[in-house]
Amino acid sequence: MLYYILSEIEKLYHPPGFGVFRFLTFRAAAATITALLISFWLGPKIIKFLKEKQIGESAKIEAPKNHLSKAGTPTMGGLIVLGSVLIPTLLWGDLTNAYVQMILFVTFALGCVGFLDDYLKVVKKKPKGLIGWYKIIGQVSVGLVLGIVMYNLPELAKINANTLTTVPFLKNFNFDLSIFYIPMVIFIITATSNAVNLTDGLDGLAIGTVGIVAMTLSVISYVSGNIEFSSYLNIIYLRGNGELVIYCTALVGAALGFLWFNSYPAQIFMGDTGSLALGGAIGAMVIMVKKEFILPILGGVFFVETVSVIIQRLYFKYTKKKYGEGKRIFKMAPLHHHFELLGIPESKIVTRFYIIAILLMIISLATFKVR
Repeated sequence: MLYYILSEIEKLYHPPGFGVFRFLTFRAAAATITALLISFWLGPKIIKFLKEKQIGESAKIEAPKNHLSKAGTPTMGGLIVLGSVLIPTLLWGDLTNAYVQMILFVTFALGCVGFLDDYLKVVKKKPKGLIGWYKIIGQVSVGLVLGIVMYNLPELAKINANTLTTVPFLKNFNFDLSIFYIPMVIFIITATSNAVNLTDGLDGLAIGTVGIVAMTLSVISYVSGNIEFSSYLNIIYLRGNGELVIYCTALVGAALGFLWFNSYPAQIFMGDTGSLALGGAIGAMVIMVKKEFILPILGGVFFVETVSVIIQRLYFKYTKKKYGEGKRIFKMAPLHHHFELLGIPESKIVTRFYIIAILLMIISLATFKVR
């Protein structure tokens, strides 16, 4: 909205300096700062409100025993993140842009699914929250809408790229997903939203990693939407894709702002309100920049956390069926709990996961050149 107002003022009155608002880089910086300020302003107010209403995290039986001390910590902090992401994007982004419209839709819709889950758990005191299948239906529905829109997007149809995707490390080769495109979109949205949800088990772990991934995606969307950079890197040029930089940088600012309150020891937890929305947003971003196959690298932390849960469950069921007693590969899943039970302090685990996420960010960006 500010983007339109300031652009109109610049067109009509030509005040000195107002031309800067047309530049993507300036608006991206403004979105980051706006998100950071909103989170700093909104955070204490929501924490205070949740404490007054006694809306806190319940003790998790499936977590290590030292997590019992975290019971009662305010949750649903995803409201802080969502407000800090959506408002700057609405203020500084081009709302006529289809990519911006879709990323806002995915974030808001999955935020509503997560909010309903948190509400049922912490307000209505239903231990399991939203029934698992209902949650999956919500995720699949969001993925279906995004898939249909991307499959029929006119901007992509002009270059016959609706179902194409770039393959990491391969030059002059774009893979056509064809009829599998929409199912792939649904799978990615569902998988990433659940993956971030699983990762959100230690103070600052999920939100910090999301911020690192968002920073990487801001670079990818910028070069994908720039005809010169995309030509130089020999990737698909996606006209209008650069506007996603506004959302990504707003997410970076929101992540930093929320981390202020969520770092160890956490004053507030993100809850499903934030984790489902941000996970789905990461999946949607990867889809819209046509880099679906880079997700296991870029989101490697989320990927490994999810795989650890799958391996643990499958191995337990296999050994129980074969030997009559279930055995475990990890002391506890997801993987971060395994390290906790090995005696590594929580803050050190989080810091090391950040380092791994940064290394994966570098590898992900290197795939654009090492081809």
